[in-house]
Amino acid sequence: MKSLSVSIEPSTAAATSLPRRLTLLCLAALTIMSGATIAPSLPALHSHFAAVPHSELLTRLVLTLPALFIAVSAPVAGVLSDRFGRLRLLQASVLLYGLAGLSSLLPDSLTGILAGRALLGVAVGGTMTSVTALVGDYFSGPEREAYMGQQGAFISFGGVVFLVGGGLLAELHWRAPFAVYGLALALLPAVVMFLYEPRRHGDFASAAATGTVPAATKLLAALFATALLNSLAFFLIPTQLPFRLLEIGVSQPSLTGLAIAGGNLMGALSSLLIYRRIRAQLGPLGVFAFCFAIMSAGLILIAAATSFGSVIMATAVYGIGMGTLVPHLFTTAMLLAAAQQRGRVAGGLAASIFFGQFLSPLVSQPWIDRFGLASSFSHMGLLLAVLAAIAAAILLWRNYHSFNRFCARM
Repeated sequence: MKSLSVSIEPSTAAATSLPRRLTLLCLAALTIMSGATIAPSLPALHSHFAAVPHSELLTRLVLTLPALFIAVSAPVAGVLSDRFGRLRLLQASVLLYGLAGLSSLLPDSLTGILAGRALLGVAVGGTMTSVTALVGDYFSGPEREAYMGQQGAFISFGGVVFLVGGGLLAELHWRAPFAVYGLALALLPAVVMFLYEPRRHGDFASAAATGTVPAATKLLAALFATALLNSLAFFLIPTQLPFRLLEIGVSQPSLTGLAIAGGNLMGALSSLLIYRRIRAQLGPLGVFAFCFAIMSAGLILIAAATSFGSVIMATAVYGIGMGTLVPHLFTTAMLLAAAQQRGRVAGGLAASIFFGQFLSPLVSQPWIDRFGLASSFSHMGLLLAVLAAIAAAILLWRNYHSFNRFCARM
């Protein structure tokens, strides 16, 4: 049986090239920019289109519709990335991102805006998949873990900038935040100049095309399911927190952006300072238990909040868990992926994450209509607490049996 391999430039070259690393980090931040930038303008957008039938749901879909098209397009992008290469897909996706994002500045109809958001989703699917696969190609081992922590921090810091900036722009006009998507076009020269296509042996392309490379299917399926459930919880923050703040008397878009950004700021610090230490001490499964427990506490605190200050504290707690979990999802996915299927695995992970984001308002809105906004946060927090308990129980069970096997050998 022929060996399957991929030849790329040395990993150290990728690690020491600051322009290359910054380009990858900026591209990764486009994923959070796709939704975070316009989240503070949702209430004003809803007021503008209040006469449109089902406007309450449709205005929330302005934020979440890209997620559906990411979920649909990312697996296709993964196949194309493995078979034909990363860079051409990435360049086309970044171009489409900028044009589709800016297109929502023009139409004065929800239908037109939603169409532009759908195209933006296709662009994010291609961008996220190809960037994640390139990171898997460029980095390995501890170097990859370190980069993923930096990427998680960069995404979270980007979320802070885009949320606060989006909130300030939304106070000028609800359309103004859509102009920020033009920043993607400024990244195209850097993509061309600083990123390279991994060189592949002939067997690589044929294996990628036929899918003959073995994959850790069951573990990946569990990882994708975890990513989907996590996204259901995560997207309560940008889609429902603005309306939760209205319930307690906070109506300024800038304060809404600040509340959401507080979680992103703590997430950035967690990605940089906590993730690698927690992973080293608790192991892969322990990280999931830790993150779900912290996120559970944050959501329950949001449900109980009665002031803007208490909401800030709650989103900060939630951000600690989220900031630790995000790099762990990507690190684990690339660890499980064979080199010849990194595009497919990256696409599957992206699809899981963003399908969960799309489903979030569809699942939460009927619940909110019946039980209220606060209950959507508290009940999701309880679900995450159950998941944390399950992960902790599995970890303890494994440690118990490992200890017994160790004692038996004594």
